[in-house]
Amino acid sequence: MTEIIIEHIEWAVQYAHVWGFLMIFLFMTIESSFIPFPSEVVLIPAGFMAYRGELFFGDPYIDIAFVFVCGLAGSLAGAYINYYLAMYLGRPFLYRYGRYFFIKPSVLTRSEEIFLKYGEIATFICRLLPAIRQLISIPAGVAKMPLSRFSLFTALGAGIWSIILIWVGYYLGRLSGDMTYSDLVHRGKAMIQEHYLWILIFIAVVIAAYVLIHRLVMKSDKNNKTFSL
Repeated sequence: MTEIIIEHIEWAVQYAHVWGFLMIFLFMTIESSFIPFPSEVVLIPAGFMAYRGELFFGDPYIDIAFVFVCGLAGSLAGAYINYYLAMYLGRPFLYRYGRYFFIKPSVLTRSEEIFLKYGEIATFICRLLPAIRQLISIPAGVAKMPLSRFSLFTALGAGIWSIILIWVGYYLGRLSGDMTYSDLVHRGKAMIQEHYLWILIFIAVVIAAYVLIHRLVMKSDKNNKTFSL
């Protein structure tokens, strides 16, 4: 699947110096929606090209900043598509017709289980996990999770994931001046898989910190209410 996408997207690289940021936004919107589309084929090459000065501004630091902003904006746009579709279409519709929108019932069930188990923070956690990254927005929409909190947790998860991919591409740009688009994507994915344990450790630390802070806040609120009575 990745190879087919790489073959069809590689032609657009020659226009990246003009339309690169718009393409990043559009492709990341697709990636974050229900359409299967790996973010690695977009942000890793974008980081690589930013380092080499092949994007609009020709300055690595400015281009990196715009790659991140466009990637994050696209991720949020795609997540909103899933969120509002799930909210208005409802759970029965998704289970009955979801397969026509590339949504497998088994994956949808798993995303619901994670959302029910971890609550709102699942929208953050799953943004750092493969396969279920995009579809976690669906149970959030079905549950009518407050949009402000959905946006916050989605932006945090998508932002961290974007930074990882962009940094990998930027790092590869420093190592090598000549790489094919396919080699760049595969080498970047291999780097991420090699260090994925650290991503999982980071997720565990964030969950622990969130649970601790949440309990402290709830305990404080409970004490304040008891005192006021």
